[in-house]
Amino acid sequence: MMASSGYPNQPTGSAVRALGMEYRSLQEEPVEGFRVKLVNDDNLFEWEVAIFGPPDTLYQGGYFKAHMKFPPDYPYSPPSIRFLTKVWHPNVYENGDLCISILHPPVDDPQSGELPCERWNPTQNVRTILLSVISLLNEPNTSSPANVDASVMYRRFKDSKGRDKEYENIIRKQVSAARIEAEKDGVVVPLTLEDYCRKPKAKAAEPPVDMTDFYVDDYDIGDDDDDDLDMGDSDAGEDGDDSGNGES
Repeated sequence: MMASSGYPNQPTGSAVRALGMEYRSLQEEPVEGFRVKLVNDDNLFEWEVAIFGPPDTLYQGGYFKAHMKFPPDYPYSPPSIRFLTKVWHPNVYENGDLCISILHPPVDDPQSGELPCERWNPTQNVRTILLSVISLLNEPNTSSPANVDASVMYRRFKDSKGRDKEYENIIRKQVSAARIEAEKDGVVVPLTLEDYCRKPKAKAAEPPVDMTDFYVDDYDIGDDDDDDLDMGDSDAGEDGDDSGNGES
């Protein structure tokens, strides 16, 4: 089953439990700004994410789809995010890979310019990750850009106080294209702050995923990793601690 996830190792029991809890929580109580679903119903380690552009920003009305892949030892290691929607942004590589410090492994790397507290830690979860991504859309990190051309263009836009329209025009064009994609998917994109901040109700039309499909036994996991993570204490699948987002 796990061959499709791109990770060679079998997942730990704590990873299956943490992801199962997080996914169920987000289905029962969706969070404003994004929605999630599984890429394949039989693989808990690959999610499709839809991120809505925040109101009163260049990205307002945008509908940006991405794939989120989780490692077999989640939440001890961070997931990765790759945008499927074309996104012109200083912190998004040409292939769609997102570069954000919250998703960087917690290693000491003085060359990166990032503090250890800005990097991944196991108290993070999907909610804190995606809220950090939404914040990063409007507040890029130009000190270590993934897309140098977009970074230069964004700095010109900011330094000119919006008079240089090149960056803005590209973003608005991509937002318009993304809105058309949303219409094809039957998704209503929130355009006002009121609609954006209102927690959407879980869609009754889509039956909830049966979480019994993701019993540890289905992943051929031994019992030796059951004590890896006491989910009752860390509660990695719920809102958790929002500290250490480290948007950069």
